[in-house]
Amino acid sequence: MDFSIKTNDAKTSIASLKAGCIAVGIYENKKLSPQAQALDKSGEITAALKSGDISGKPGSTLLLRKIAGVAAERVLLIGLGQDGELSDKVMSMAALCVARALSTLGGSDAVLALPFDGIAKQTPERDLAWAIRNSILVLRDNSYRSDTLKSKKETTSSGIKKVAFLVAAAKAVAAKEAVAQGLALANGIDLTKELGNLPGNVCTPTYLANTAKKLAKEFKLSVEVLDRKQLEALKMGSFLSVARGGGEAPKFIIIKHLGGKAKDAPTVLVGKGITFDTGGISLKGGSGMDEMKYDMCGAGSVLGTIRAIAELKLKLNVIGVIPATENMPSGTATKPGDIVTSMSGQTIEVLNTDAEGRLVLCDALTYVERFKPAAVVDIATLTGACVTSLGHHNSGLFTRHDSAHDELANELLSAGKATGDTAWRMPIEDSYQEQLKSNFADMANIGGPAGGSITAACFLERYTKKYTWAHLDIAGTAWKSGAAKGATGRPVALLTTFLINRAERAAAGK
Repeated sequence: MDFSIKTNDAKTSIASLKAGCIAVGIYENKKLSPQAQALDKSGEITAALKSGDISGKPGSTLLLRKIAGVAAERVLLIGLGQDGELSDKVMSMAALCVARALSTLGGSDAVLALPFDGIAKQTPERDLAWAIRNSILVLRDNSYRSDTLKSKKETTSSGIKKVAFLVAAAKAVAAKEAVAQGLALANGIDLTKELGNLPGNVCTPTYLANTAKKLAKEFKLSVEVLDRKQLEALKMGSFLSVARGGGEAPKFIIIKHLGGKAKDAPTVLVGKGITFDTGGISLKGGSGMDEMKYDMCGAGSVLGTIRAIAELKLKLNVIGVIPATENMPSGTATKPGDIVTSMSGQTIEVLNTDAEGRLVLCDALTYVERFKPAAVVDIATLTGACVTSLGHHNSGLFTRHDSAHDELANELLSAGKATGDTAWRMPIEDSYQEQLKSNFADMANIGGPAGGSITAACFLERYTKKYTWAHLDIAGTAWKSGAAKGATGRPVALLTTFLINRAERAAAGK
């Protein structure tokens, strides 16, 4: 689906725009938006409202054809609720209604002439740019199909292929920038979804490494992939302990987008890349185990975010680091009770081999010290306990409590709120560290069922003392189960917006 901007000025009337469909808003109190008024010279839209054909409630729609005096073949009326109460929720619902309607229509193009500017009056943190970006993400999400491995594709010839946003001429520059950001975000999210939805026999550690190499070639990035011998030389005993049971070779992927100044410290994203998680010797139950292909969604979100910022040519130094392996049971697999030595030199008693994500991440978090990072954010489908705590709405955000870490947490929370890809800050305190005590090693890899997501974060925190760090537990937000089963692409929107905001502050010298 292609997106563009059309300007509304004295020389171009809405009614004269030729398109397969033009979408305009109407309100519950039978009032037309300015854009709808401009199409209602014959009174047909007013008549539809008065007759009750459409209520104007958010989510209501009505398709009219061949309105007198309107060049577009169809006019799609979108309910926006009460006039003067336009909100981000209503605009998102309107975008979804448009997406569903356009997916079934013939014709090649459509114009969205919704009152995008009106949202800022009710929701100050939202604006025209937000409304356009959000609409693009909704439209692309609705058109996404996970049919890569199907012999017959689900896509059909019907549906609008080109969408233009109608804005005031004075807002054209900002609108075009919003389109570029929306497209880059959608492309990054689609990549993350695609990687997550691929099965473990396709999306292996090598596949993730090759995906990183393709991104590097397409966007002129730097990439390095370390193999087992190099990892052994680095003494990544914790990461390699997870890889011992699998048949697939582990890969440690480093991909760099160096868009900032050479002297600027990079922001580092570390993504958990367990391409299939059986639980190892601490074997999971069979029910739902197929969804453990999603245990690499942290890695997928790093690659999706790198793709988005590379497409935007973001002026910021960003490094993605992905420790990738399977977690499988076999005669060579790590056993409960084994003690392994991490790259940091700290020893770990492995009480449960299904708590493997922290074992691969801790070595990655030690490795990134060499970059002298401005900040490090790790992203992982780490704990079922986080799903119990937060459900499927918010990702869990963990970090230390001091001025630098509070600032990083606020940046991430703000980016999540701006995109609807929200996170919730969870506690991380020394008192929880007591649960990780071991009689035989420096620490255990689990701390019992109480506060499981917190003790997992506390484990990672032990490896992050030399830089500012935050951890995102996306176990509840990275994919959906049931009839809607599939990767969500989260938290690419949060991470990309977080990095865009950092780049803007850097450009402003803040």
